[in-house]
Amino acid sequence: MRTFALEPFLVAGLLAAGAAVSAGWTPAPARAFPAAAAEDRSAAAVESAGFTVSDLDKSVAFYSEVLGFRLLEEPTEIVGPELDRLRGVFGSRVRIARLALGEERIELTEYLVPRGKPFPDGSRGNDRWFQHFAIVVSDLDAAYAHLRAHRVEHASTGPQRLPAWNRNAGGIGAFYFRDPDGHFLELIQFPEGKGDPRWRRKAASAMPTDPKSLFLGIDHTAITASNTDASRAFYGNLLGLRLAGESENYGTEQEHLNHVFGARLRISGLRGAAGFGVELLEYLTPTDGRSLGDGPAPNDLAFGEITFSVPNLDAAERGLLASRARLVSPGIVTVPAGAAGSRRALLARDPDGHGVHLIERALH
Repeated sequence: MRTFALEPFLVAGLLAAGAAVSAGWTPAPARAFPAAAAEDRSAAAVESAGFTVSDLDKSVAFYSEVLGFRLLEEPTEIVGPELDRLRGVFGSRVRIARLALGEERIELTEYLVPRGKPFPDGSRGNDRWFQHFAIVVSDLDAAYAHLRAHRVEHASTGPQRLPAWNRNAGGIGAFYFRDPDGHFLELIQFPEGKGDPRWRRKAASAMPTDPKSLFLGIDHTAITASNTDASRAFYGNLLGLRLAGESENYGTEQEHLNHVFGARLRISGLRGAAGFGVELLEYLTPTDGRSLGDGPAPNDLAFGEITFSVPNLDAAERGLLASRARLVSPGIVTVPAGAAGSRRALLARDPDGHGVHLIERALH
């Protein structure tokens, strides 16, 4: 394990549309996020999705041994004032692991100190802190059997096949489950004509004798949205993500998938310059999803984030400030070279409190 003590920070001054899933509570008024000036605008790329975990070694074992992720490097331990300022958590020391499934990446973070709040009891898909990422599988029934053999916790009642009347999502198979800390995950299988064609190419080359080859990659990360228009304005106007597809999903299959009775969702798939998709999930009914105020703190287990790379972080910061978006960092933080995630970075929140981690990287 590598440990980095960070030097004093420098402040300078963010699909193919996937399947049906979950989110929502009482809709809030749409908030204006005006488009950035033309010279400041460049579409962000999705780098990864991440969760805060209670035991990094246990989580790495789950994701690698059960789901076939590969650990990209030994976990990194970070401490120092830049970390405090980037994450908005004073006196923090974290361990970070980066894992990949296919070409897609996730990031898991354990706070050694200070420990945050546990995952809220009774969490459902329409609660405000909901986030998952969708793992594409070559065979949903076989993948479900594999999870059952590992005694993975259900979130759905069982695998669901979305009905044919749903033009955009019909025929997609999906199942929700949970990781050791309670974070939601999804298995998803696309039929012919749905999803990115690369998933069918990968499925055709999967080895049926290797259970881990069932898991092909990540199609999207999904987050709750209390007001789709406000969230689309945030991700579109500030980060340049474009609308890739829309669907309205309801019925018994959707209820059993989300495990929310009466679930009716407005789903919007967004895509950036590169990387997997971002799905906005607005519950039209029921609207009783719970909130954690401004959102979970980064050291709370309910905290999830999406990391975006942008070619000009100063321009992204100007857009966030001009739109009065909520910043977690006091400004851009420079993390010294050699540290995990070493680059200029900024942490903000979207209109519903989800973590939006921006890093600066030239896009090709």
